[in-house]
Amino acid sequence: MLKGKKIGFGITGSHCTYAAVMPQIERLVTAGAEIVPVVSETVQTTDTRFGKAVDIVNEIKQITGREPIRTIVEAEPLGPVEPLDCMVIAPLTGNSMSRLANAISDSPVLMATKATIRNGNPAVLAVSTNDALGLNGVNLMRLMATKNFYFVPFGQDDPIKKPNSLVADMTLLPDTIKEALSYKQLQPVLVNCN
Repeated sequence: MLKGKKIGFGITGSHCTYAAVMPQIERLVTAGAEIVPVVSETVQTTDTRFGKAVDIVNEIKQITGREPIRTIVEAEPLGPVEPLDCMVIAPLTGNSMSRLANAISDSPVLMATKATIRNGNPAVLAVSTNDALGLNGVNLMRLMATKNFYFVPFGQDDPIKKPNSLVADMTLLPDTIKEALSYKQLQPVLVNCN
């Protein structure tokens, strides 16, 4: 079902989630999908305890065999000129979630997503944010109620220490994409992530 599909893969700045995301990109490549990587400025420039920006971008390039899209100008053609079958954002940070829910496309990842939605194709979102059940709750619900957005099932990763935090079960990403390509939401959406 994924063989031959052109899938945009947007990566934003939830650095602690990269170790869970990279194996899923590899699974998509192994399944025969053509992955078009798109990285936010944060991914390109921020070194953290989870890795150096240059190493993360190089890993993405090595897995996908493609140079990641790094600018809004590079991402814009994914709508009219080089359409995607599906756009993924994994991880989707609270910052990117709030901008996407309010129609702000000020990053290459959000521009690629907007371009895909404009074509009527699905976007798959893998939440990873400490405030999804806080101030960002309204943005999460807005996206969940919007046509052509599909969510990788998610749950609270630490309800005691971080009661507002939600994270997607990244192992369900390929199955979510398969369902989204048929315009269906993988169920259940709420899962136990502890």
